[in-house]
Amino acid sequence: MVGSFRFLTAGESHGRMLGVTLEGVPAGLALSADVIAVDLARRQRGYGRGARQAIEQDRAEIVSGVRHGLTLGSPILLLVANRDWENWTRVMQVAPLSEEEAAELAALSEGGNKRATPVTRVRPGHADLAGALKYGFSDVRNVLERASARETAARVAAGAVARAFLAELGVEAWSFTAEVGGVAVDPAACTRSRAEADASPLRCPDPGAEDRMIARIDEARANGDTVGGVFEVVVHGLPIGIGSYVHWDRRLDAAIAAAVMSINIVKGVEFGLGFEQTRRFGSAVHDVIEGRSDGGRWVHRSNNAGGLTGGVTNGEPLVVRGAVKPISTLARPLPSADLITGEAVDKAHYERSDISVVPAAGVVAEAMVLVALLDAVLAKFGGDSLDETRDNLRRYQERLERPVPAPAVGGTRAATPAHGQTTGTDVAGSGGDD
Repeated sequence: MVGSFRFLTAGESHGRMLGVTLEGVPAGLALSADVIAVDLARRQRGYGRGARQAIEQDRAEIVSGVRHGLTLGSPILLLVANRDWENWTRVMQVAPLSEEEAAELAALSEGGNKRATPVTRVRPGHADLAGALKYGFSDVRNVLERASARETAARVAAGAVARAFLAELGVEAWSFTAEVGGVAVDPAACTRSRAEADASPLRCPDPGAEDRMIARIDEARANGDTVGGVFEVVVHGLPIGIGSYVHWDRRLDAAIAAAVMSINIVKGVEFGLGFEQTRRFGSAVHDVIEGRSDGGRWVHRSNNAGGLTGGVTNGEPLVVRGAVKPISTLARPLPSADLITGEAVDKAHYERSDISVVPAAGVVAEAMVLVALLDAVLAKFGGDSLDETRDNLRRYQERLERPVPAPAVGGTRAATPAHGQTTGTDVAGSGGDD
């Protein structure tokens, strides 16, 4: 989808810092580092995380685009420092190495310092091999530093800005861990509130399932292994009509799917029932439209579509799930091959790793869903300022609440049918595959 908002990130995992530039955020939004810090902290939590999270205490510095606490409508630049940079200054320095500095690194490598040693044993499941061959690198560190999930801290910072703006329009998003290692939540046993779930070890609303999930993570840790799972993102407050069916790149489901699939560890995305729809008859899948409520809201009997039909929001909550693969870096590395010799090796390169990141992946997915939604909302309602966007949305919502005028017949508009009276026929023609 092409709107007026976009963001770009920069930085390496062990470089000095991460950066993110946001373009197209309207003026007048109250924004502070404290607001962004909330989501950055949520990303770092979760049972099964590794040692890196004990080193970093992520906080974004707002460098531009905000004055006296309000956005200016100009590009916003955020910087997130990497505290671990202190241990990588020579290995990751930007300037060319002098002869003395190169000799220093060589001596460290010969002494067994893993940081100073070029990485040539490529890791299964990572971008190591494909990336090194694509860009012509002989040291895989040039790939893994940027391909690292550390970059998602910058995405979460961008998502926090999108969250703040959309909250002013009545839109809110949250996520939870729906499955880990084959252990899934039971909707009937999801007794925790949103706040309680967010504070739990795996950000899970089902206490019993969470205990079993933790046991699976402990099992993986004991075996030097990793474990994946599924997160679910739910968005409330979206009006009918965000997105479009007229072109492939304007379909909101396509934009959101692309945004979530871009997360390093995600290997699948589904909306609503998702793949479960393939196992049911249509009569048990499609959401019956019950009509308009007294307040003018269109009501669906269920939400199997996950809030989107034909690439357009339908007024129900948006429900997106992502499949999180097991982390590729294992404490007991898999066999692999050497980039330089092409020969098999017993163990791939290993650096510290998490055991499971499903709760954190859910927070990153919230960010990506929110930035996709912000782009779509601004494409629909526009506005150089928050007040203007809010006014445009209000007028649109007022129009949605009014009765739909009767269609014109033979060039003459028919009278609006009375309440309870139907118009037209139940024959819709060839139909379509929404």
